[in-house]
Amino acid sequence: MQDITAESIAEFITSYDIPLMATQTKLCIPIIFRMCQKMLHGIKFNEIKVCENLIIDGHHRYLSALIINHKLGQVPTNSTSATEPISWDLVRFVEDDWDTPAKIDYLNELDAKYNKLEIEFVKQITSR
Repeated sequence: MQDITAESIAEFITSYDIPLMATQTKLCIPIIFRMCQKMLHGIKFNEIKVCENLIIDGHHRYLSALIINHKLGQVPTNSTSATEPISWDLVRFVEDDWDTPAKIDYLNELDAKYNKLEIEFVKQITSR
């Protein structure tokens, strides 16, 4: 897998017809990287929540799955009056990691337990 960078994501967005619209203005590159790595190694994720053609919950999961060509489930949900569609080319991708080291460890432990994997394996595949 190529390295996940703002440039590689922008290139992907311009070359791929993304079926669902974003409703979030910023996404975190390190989270996308970890999710791509986990998906590539068969780790299961919850479905994203969608209202019509809008992503309500699951932007990082959705984009990660598209980048690595991984099938991810969708469940219908409702939107609110504050939900506004955003073109993917207007979404900002930031290098700052939104997850603390403690949260990353917690999520890795959950994923390892749920997928019956060794925690060291999950840590190894998600480290840069």
